[in-house]
Amino acid sequence: MSRVVVVHGVGRQLDTAETLLAEVEPALRGGVGLALRRDSTLGRLADGDTVCAGYGDLYRRPGTRGEPYYRAEDVEPGFEAELLETWWREAARLDPRIPGPDTGPAASPGPAPRGAVGHLASRPLTVDRVRRALDALTRTRFFGAVSDRLLISDLKQVRRYFTEPELRSAVRARAAELITPQTRVVVGHSLGSVVAYEVLCALPPGQKPLTLVTLGSPLGLAKLVFDRLEPAPGQDGTGVWPAAVDRWTNLADSGDVVALVRDLAPRFGPEVVDLPVDNGSDMHSMRSYLTAVETGTAIATGLAR
Repeated sequence: MSRVVVVHGVGRQLDTAETLLAEVEPALRGGVGLALRRDSTLGRLADGDTVCAGYGDLYRRPGTRGEPYYRAEDVEPGFEAELLETWWREAARLDPRIPGPDTGPAASPGPAPRGAVGHLASRPLTVDRVRRALDALTRTRFFGAVSDRLLISDLKQVRRYFTEPELRSAVRARAAELITPQTRVVVGHSLGSVVAYEVLCALPPGQKPLTLVTLGSPLGLAKLVFDRLEPAPGQDGTGVWPAAVDRWTNLADSGDVVALVRDLAPRFGPEVVDLPVDNGSDMHSMRSYLTAVETGTAIATGLAR
């Protein structure tokens, strides 16, 4: 059985576990290979050691394969709008050329009227703000190759994971079924790091100790992600440590807007090893994270045990 389980993030609706593996395995093998050049005592990958948990099909509407043609008006108030603005604010912080939420004539629209009438009256301002956010983000290095339609689709996938219990359970089941007594390392990218974390927290007693590697993770983002985790953080504000995990390495590019809280140790405890990586212009790319020597070292260390 496979010793490394990889869980992907959003935007992979047309992929299967098999097509993902064709992309992931060479990149992962390359990162481990770089690590072995530095330390030949680390664990090595054999054929069949890697498997991917594909769940993109769970997001597709019955009878369709693509996403609807989303527009600014389709960004829902609440979770989606808040996450969009969070990404926008961070992108503007990282790139001074990008106009942020607090710039421009629509930055301070003033208090909106209360109640149903107030909601209808404020909706045009909300949509205008969404348009400004989309326009700003699609001009950044991070989101520059992503259309408004795909960016809105990503927002909706994240929101649906946290607000639709049946979908959340089905996604986690795809990853959980791949973890066996032979598994040594679980890798989660982006939303996949949330899936991996929740699955590992739910494993029954008796699982051999595992290494968790999180890449470009939003796990530390308060309110929208961290406070919605299952199991919920403790009353002291500390996230639950997965009982099956005895080593956790978290890697984040300094320009990765999704990994807005780049250090997870303050959230989950000092045992988390937070490492910076440089993914060049592909700050959030799973492939770029996997080919990093730091990622390879974390995985190979888990395999060596």
